[in-house]
Amino acid sequence: MSKLNVDQKTIRDLLTDKSANFLIPDYQRPYAWEEEECQTLWDDIFAFSFPDNDKDAFNGESDEYFLGAIVTYKNDRKQSEVIDGQQRLTTIMLMLRAFYDRFASMNDKASGDMRKNISQCIWRTDEFGNADMTNLKIDSEVATDDEKQEFLDILRDGLSAKTMNSRYAKNYRFFETRINDFIDKYASYFPYLPARILNNCILLPIEADSQDTALRIFSTLNDRGLPLADADIFKAQFYKYYEKQGVKAEFIDNWKELTAVTEKIFHPAVGTPMDELFTKYMYFIRASEGNKSTTTEALRKFYEHDKYRRLLTDHTIDDLLVLLDFWEAVVRQAENRFSEDVLKKLFILKYAPNGMWEYFTSVYFLSHKDSNGDLENKSFAAFLSKITAFIFAYSLTNPGVNALRTPVYTEMLKVYEKQPCNFEGFEFKRDHIRNMLENYKFTNNRTVTRSLITWYAFTFFGQERPTDNIGFEIEHIYAKERHKRENKLLNPDNLEELGNKILLEKSINIRASDFRFEDKKKYYLGYTDAKGKTHSASIISEYRELTGKDDFTEADIEDRDKRIHNRFIDYLETEGLLKD
Repeated sequence: MSKLNVDQKTIRDLLTDKSANFLIPDYQRPYAWEEEECQTLWDDIFAFSFPDNDKDAFNGESDEYFLGAIVTYKNDRKQSEVIDGQQRLTTIMLMLRAFYDRFASMNDKASGDMRKNISQCIWRTDEFGNADMTNLKIDSEVATDDEKQEFLDILRDGLSAKTMNSRYAKNYRFFETRINDFIDKYASYFPYLPARILNNCILLPIEADSQDTALRIFSTLNDRGLPLADADIFKAQFYKYYEKQGVKAEFIDNWKELTAVTEKIFHPAVGTPMDELFTKYMYFIRASEGNKSTTTEALRKFYEHDKYRRLLTDHTIDDLLVLLDFWEAVVRQAENRFSEDVLKKLFILKYAPNGMWEYFTSVYFLSHKDSNGDLENKSFAAFLSKITAFIFAYSLTNPGVNALRTPVYTEMLKVYEKQPCNFEGFEFKRDHIRNMLENYKFTNNRTVTRSLITWYAFTFFGQERPTDNIGFEIEHIYAKERHKRENKLLNPDNLEELGNKILLEKSINIRASDFRFEDKKKYYLGYTDAKGKTHSASIISEYRELTGKDDFTEADIEDRDKRIHNRFIDYLETEGLLKD
């Protein structure tokens, strides 16, 4: 069972403790507080210390202001690695250093005592309580923080030249200004403010018995900001690995590039963009190890196995860079890299029922790329067509991404070995697929609905690929309002059949809400309004066929529904995925 040491403490009690030795570890994110956060902290502390601007309204025996938790664990060097609370602890240190310097110009005994009290919070002391100003009680090893040295220099020397532009320096100068303004306005109050900060502002230090425990606590407690991600832990391991090789600067540059690009192109529902990149890479490693187990380890557990052996290789960062470059090209729809056929298939997969295709495709890419990081487009298009057919059909017969693991994990191993991807042993029975298509409830909230109508749109000759960030919605050709107001369908379920659904640009769908088909047609085809403004037609090619009709009736819904079913079954047969 994990052990915790939890003990509410004042800032003074926490920082003057003989064992106080804090480390902001290399895997932490850089210091991020700006003047806005510092102003909020200052205002809150001031309002707490002087209720209604009255120093005598404060009760030093009972009044407390809670600043939050500090989650740490003791590392092998007996330092308290800060897992949560880095931002507030750093800011408190900067504020205390600004107070310490301001007391230097004051010669009265109270100011001297307060200066000594503050010094014992910032520096380690000898047995008489005298500060060793070369030995700080906090250190920073944040791998991607180029400015951390300014933080340590400010604490040691109390100097913040105007040429220093880090957040540390700006925030330190902020507190210097606020302290000077405070003295100008409330000179007689001055000693009370730092005293009340030290003695009545409360922190909740939570010391865990391990890094894992500390991270779990952080994830549980933290409902603000961003908890440490798995990738932050990986960063620390890489940093140590490359530091030993003397190339840590190159690693830091590469990591910054990975971070910047992942944040631009990945938007996972769970975890961070960098975690998503490591997840994609994890499936390639699994395939290289011949692992087709449907039990997938948590990301950090997977990589930390055998002291991060899977992660700490000379080629990992290069693999991640080339994998990310591939996905950036996918998102960008890079026409100089992919054929139009490939780009259309990638667009369809963008609306796949789940994200498994991305992991599968990552394995394909890393296994089949040439020395320049490119794929042969014809083979890649064939792979994408095969997995589209299988994943879309499997989502009908075996809903849920977990069910997809068994066939896909097996095929990943074959793809890694450059064997044909054919899903042997997982083919679909023709009658079963037809039965599923005819009886499945294709409501809009089911992801496979969007998947199939997107696929169907691209079966029409001349269907162009959207090149901009055009938002599409599901259009009911036979409007729901039409069924409510007039011409009620004999079978109301036909409203939600695939035969009544088609992609339509969001901007057009808003205007095409009319319930009469004859009114809808002008929006589908584009028109010029009374003010002379031209409204573009939909790029969905099938509308050219639909608008040739005078009306779209219940019989048309049923006829189109059968065509979609037949075309999808033919598609599965072409891909060799059917069995009788």
